[in-house]
Amino acid sequence: MSLTTHFYQNRVCLNVLAGSKENAGQLWLAAKGYVLIGVLSKKYTSVDSAVADMREYAAVTENALSVGLGGGDPQQSAMVSAIAARLQPQHVNQVFTGVATCRALLGQTQTIVNGLISPAGIPGQVKISTGPLSSRAADAIVPVASAIALLRDMGGSSVKYFPMGGLQAIDEYKAVAEACADQGFWLEPTGGITLQNYPAILKIALDAGVEKIIPHIYSSIIDPQTGNSRPQDVGKLLEMTMQQLG
Repeated sequence: MSLTTHFYQNRVCLNVLAGSKENAGQLWLAAKGYVLIGVLSKKYTSVDSAVADMREYAAVTENALSVGLGGGDPQQSAMVSAIAARLQPQHVNQVFTGVATCRALLGQTQTIVNGLISPAGIPGQVKISTGPLSSRAADAIVPVASAIALLRDMGGSSVKYFPMGGLQAIDEYKAVAEACADQGFWLEPTGGITLQNYPAILKIALDAGVEKIIPHIYSSIIDPQTGNSRPQDVGKLLEMTMQQLG
């Protein structure tokens, strides 16, 4: 398998949710391939049903499939790993403690596997206790550089920084971006990103020198009536991205 050519030609790849297979195809076209299409494992009752349905999403997007947890739900970690092992998607969302299992089950290093870390209220520090049990224990807060090194040890590709709350934790986000740049690690800012704050969030990562950036833009571009992400908004996000990339 191989990753999207467009993604490797560019520093930025959007990550958006599809409400249907038709919507997935629309989003793929709207972003001209510079996108990963998120499908949440949480909406399925079994691994078998998820694999069967997600295969169809992959077919209409040249396998630009991002297997999601669903709001960062740690209880979905094992299911996501099992789905990923069978589908071999381009991108997988995982909690911090699920990264090693997911990579081992994938059996290859090409698929992007992120690891969820959260703001801790202190720039330069992050919370890594995002797993099924650890999320219910006392917060495990470590230097962001250490969190990245641990993710590397486990076979992770990138930091999923969630929930950001848009620009609410801007100083913490800047520190994460700088650490990712320093270690040559990829960054996935997530949570509260809108058409209005996206340019600022992207600029911070670009200015820090992050090698690859995968911004997740979810609820702000979803039509509440249909549950689909609006292709026209994805087109606007792509336009803003290209403007910043020059």
